[in-house]
Amino acid sequence: MALLEIRNLHVALEDGTEIVKGVDLDVDLGSKHAIMGPNGSGKSTLAYALMGHPGYEITEGEIRLDGEDVVELAADERAQRGLFLAFQYPHAIPGVTVTSFLRSAINALRKARAGGEDDPVPIPEFRKELLAAMEHLRVPRELAQRYLNDGFSGGEKKRVEILQMALLKPRIAVLDETDSGLDIDALKVVANGVNSLVGPEMGALVITHYQRILNYITPDHVHVFVDGRIVASGGAELAQTLEAEGYEAFMPAGVGGDGS
Repeated sequence: MALLEIRNLHVALEDGTEIVKGVDLDVDLGSKHAIMGPNGSGKSTLAYALMGHPGYEITEGEIRLDGEDVVELAADERAQRGLFLAFQYPHAIPGVTVTSFLRSAINALRKARAGGEDDPVPIPEFRKELLAAMEHLRVPRELAQRYLNDGFSGGEKKRVEILQMALLKPRIAVLDETDSGLDIDALKVVANGVNSLVGPEMGALVITHYQRILNYITPDHVHVFVDGRIVASGGAELAQTLEAEGYEAFMPAGVGGDGS
């Protein structure tokens, strides 16, 4: 039994339009899965649905984490159980520093895991872990005192997303087009962070349009996502085939797309 089991998952928008049309997928600790698909195939919808975004309705199927169906749980409850989503476009939160945000997030997890009792991380322990993670992930120290993502470059936003992942220590990390808008240096930093974090206590699902990030994060499994479904799966070599030949061979007649 894999840690994350997705069974016959169907997801619709608030107006009833079905976007994800029956997905089955297993992601376990220590494994890196990549979902690749053209724009408009429903990749980001899948990511948001896994995390419990209220704008997407799961109309059928299961999302099981460590054997528990989490479909009815809110996003924060899924996070408490070890799910994490790195956004394609992280939101800015003016007035809240990166340091304050991270400490609050850690304390929320600690409280949930202590049965609702406050169990704040000691400040010296938090500061030591934060600085060590920032150094490891090459996140400039001055970012810690800036407001979260406010005026950040694309690379800074994505580095801070990976910093969150390092400190929150999820069991399954979903990265929604984390490579979007990154230059090559930032891409390498993000990829190195993912590679260093995936292991016996973490698995990852990397959602991407291009093969580029997979030059640095070698996936164990690659899944082709078209029209709301996984239509093919293979090893890392499948990503290289898609980069060379595109998605046309996997596209049903008349299917295109402009979104994500």
